Amino acid sequence: MSSKIRVRFAPSPTGPLHMGGVRTALYNYLFAKKEGGTFILRIEDTDQKRFVEGAEEYIKDALDWCGITPDEGPGIGGEYGPYRQSQRQEMYRPYAEQLVESGKAYYAFDTSEELEEMRQQAQKMKMPNWQYNAVTRTSMKNSLTLPEDEVKQRLENGDPYVIRFKMPRNEDVRFEDVIRGWVVVNTNNLDDKILFKSDGMPTYHLANIVDDHTMAISHVIRGEEWLPSAPLHVLLYEAFEWEAPKFAHCPLLLRPDGNGKLSKRDGDRLGFPVFPTDWITSDGEKYSGYREQGYLPGAFINMLAFLGWNPGTPQEIFSLAEMTEAFSLSRVSKAGAKFDANKTKWYQQQYLRAKSNEELANMLLMKYDDLNVNTSYLVKVCGLMKERATFIEDIRTEGTYFFEAPTEFDAKTVRKKWKDESEEIISEWTNRLQNIEEFTPENIENAFKSYLQEIEKGIGAVLPAFRVLITGKGMGPSMFEIAALLGKEKTLSRLEKNVPIVKAQKAEA
Repeated sequence: MSSKIRVRFAPSPTGPLHMGGVRTALYNYLFAKKEGGTFILRIEDTDQKRFVEGAEEYIKDALDWCGITPDEGPGIGGEYGPYRQSQRQEMYRPYAEQLVESGKAYYAFDTSEELEEMRQQAQKMKMPNWQYNAVTRTSMKNSLTLPEDEVKQRLENGDPYVIRFKMPRNEDVRFEDVIRGWVVVNTNNLDDKILFKSDGMPTYHLANIVDDHTMAISHVIRGEEWLPSAPLHVLLYEAFEWEAPKFAHCPLLLRPDGNGKLSKRDGDRLGFPVFPTDWITSDGEKYSGYREQGYLPGAFINMLAFLGWNPGTPQEIFSLAEMTEAFSLSRVSKAGAKFDANKTKWYQQQYLRAKSNEELANMLLMKYDDLNVNTSYLVKVCGLMKERATFIEDIRTEGTYFFEAPTEFDAKTVRKKWKDESEEIISEWTNRLQNIEEFTPENIENAFKSYLQEIEKGIGAVLPAFRVLITGKGMGPSMFEIAALLGKEKTLSRLEKNVPIVKAQKAEA
């Protein structure tokens, strides 16, 4: 094994990439970059029955959106390719045969009907979890029980077979996991896993080990769900007399209530995405993604990184470069991490607010083609609205009054804040606004304060009514800033036009 750090993210193209998979890719990427190593994307498509058209493209697109860029992989190249297992198919059989020749594996000719019959018999005998293992293999049809000439004849005849690993009996398999420490499993709890099928395709276990070895993978960083497979993989490395990579099994992502693993079907059901980008099935069923819901990629991966890792400092906002510098597998937790949709929105808010007003204005112009305003005006709108926005569209939808006069007026504000005297107060306030020559926020605010002193009223007697007439809203940024940005003409026009509408709305309430 090379002394150079080489890690891989090896998804199967059986559907969209779950956010747990993205986190695994992210941890691999961060570890590789921190250590000056190489991050590889490998597509594990040996299970052709579960292959889904478009899934590989989805995986690549999702990683690209997140900024998790592989150094080697399909479409990228590298000296260890090809990077799709289906294109490496010819290389696996010799390794499977090598294990048979060394006595570490064997041919098994049992049909699926015969295996099912054995399971049913075991159930009748109150042994529900029947396994093909060191005990039961002695009564099955395999190269360990059949005469050598019959095995040879079956192979020559092209009889269907599989190659199974010959699991040792009653041995402790020990390996040190970078995240979990020492793991010990007795082989009596493990079955004789299938490594190779007569159709020429390896199973995940053989292909995974052979690929990791031939690609000089130094660290296998993957999800906790693969931990039960790790003892077999350790034994396979021993059987081949290869040096095993270091293993690190990341914690599960849990549902917000902590009750079980966050699954692919939890997202839309619980009201948040579990995929990085939208996925539409072949029959038109849609699963929501973070990108299409308006999340920024930096916010998404920042949130993901903290589901299972912490830097040991109070800092929560990290760019990808800062995350790389701070990342360490030693600070990845063993315990499952609860997903928190509200915290995810908090990250999104922080990332949106960190954008310059110019960047936000450009994002709005790209998203909406009906904004008939100049860019400098839009930049100022973004400056006023971004502290109150979670997504870029919030600036547009919550700040509609910057682009068009309101036609609806907040019912609660009208009901509670529009008084019998409000029409007269607003009429006089309109006169004061009319007299302001330089319509700046400071001049409007000064005029407002003077007016309150003169009429001996509190802010609540004027400001809520002023706001609802201009914006239609009950809350928002500084009214002095809003009025100045709209300009004197629009401000006065809205006051004049909307007073009778709001007055009538109050009368009907």
